[in-house]
Amino acid sequence: MTHHYGYVGAVLAALLFGISSTLNKIALRNVHPMIVAGSIYLTAGIVVMFLRFTPLKDKLLKKLEFKVKTQEFFSRRDFLILTFIVFFGSFLAPLSFMFGLNKTTAVNASLLLNTETLFTVLIALLVFKEKASGRSIIGILLILIGAAVISTENFKEVELSKGILGNILIILAGLSWAIDNNLSKLLSVKRDLLLVTSLKGLFGGSALLILASLIGIRFYIPLQSLPYVLTVGAFSIGFSIVLFLFALREIGAMKTGAIFSTSSLIGALFVFLILGESFTAIKAFFGILMLFGVYLLSLE
Repeated sequence: MTHHYGYVGAVLAALLFGISSTLNKIALRNVHPMIVAGSIYLTAGIVVMFLRFTPLKDKLLKKLEFKVKTQEFFSRRDFLILTFIVFFGSFLAPLSFMFGLNKTTAVNASLLLNTETLFTVLIALLVFKEKASGRSIIGILLILIGAAVISTENFKEVELSKGILGNILIILAGLSWAIDNNLSKLLSVKRDLLLVTSLKGLFGGSALLILASLIGIRFYIPLQSLPYVLTVGAFSIGFSIVLFLFALREIGAMKTGAIFSTSSLIGALFVFLILGESFTAIKAFFGILMLFGVYLLSLE
């Protein structure tokens, strides 16, 4: 039964990431998107690195060891893989998404961002040769359909012919995060997932903030926005990535990437509860559909 902890890890990672959409909306009222992106990744890196130097480190890492035999040491190849992970997942993806969002409509961006899950599954199947049963494929399709409906809200507003450059950048962001997800699977076998997460946050966040400075964006976070940025950084990025890596180790990139898509459902619920935005019966139905898809995956 220990394999089920991988599914629990993926769901918890999605839960932590899902709350970020609400908190980021509040922070973005007063902070530039690029500063938010860089700050939350840097915060994640600092918080998780700090944890590595506390007595909690060994306790946490011990709890994250189940069926897969882990490796203690990092080779040169591992650090090369980490470089690509940081580039695609912590730098190129958020950068493409930010600029893409400015050049297309919000509804287009919400729909196209679901390409991350699609690309993650395809890369896992075709490149890394992960195996999927018919039941798994049905579960993934249900999750994908549910995520597309919940994140898009009104398909009548989707106009992919508008903001073509922005649409391409959003798809590039999805592809970059998918590459990150699958490459991270290679490092998920390392025992020290805290080190992998902290380096990803530190390097990715620093690169984004340096680029922001070079293009003339002032680093400014007002005091009222700081709690939201720090919370998203520590929990929605930092701890979420640790749990995501654990899930990758236990159940693979294909299933983890699909289950992580439930963050759109969680995000919609939190936006409804905290910001009062609508949560319709259609969203509820497709949310249940997504959860049924997760259930089908967990039966494997």
